[in-house]
Amino acid sequence: MTGLDWPGLMRAGIHGLGLKPHEFWALTPAELWLLLGPEAGEMPMNRGRLDDLASRFPDQESGDEDG
Repeated sequence: MTGLDWPGLMRAGIHGLGLKPHEFWALTPAELWLLLGPEAGEMPMNRGRLDDLASRFPDQESGDEDG
């Protein structure tokens, strides 16, 4: 995966679906994918991809903020 096609997604959401910019940016990727329908293909961020990212970039405790 090389990243998201933001210009394409914005065209699909704002021009194709008639969303206002603030409506587009308020959507989650899953909501946008659902609105775009089956033509959108497979959702790029599924549970398997999320698990892969979480294992590659685990949360780390930052410790005491006061030093």
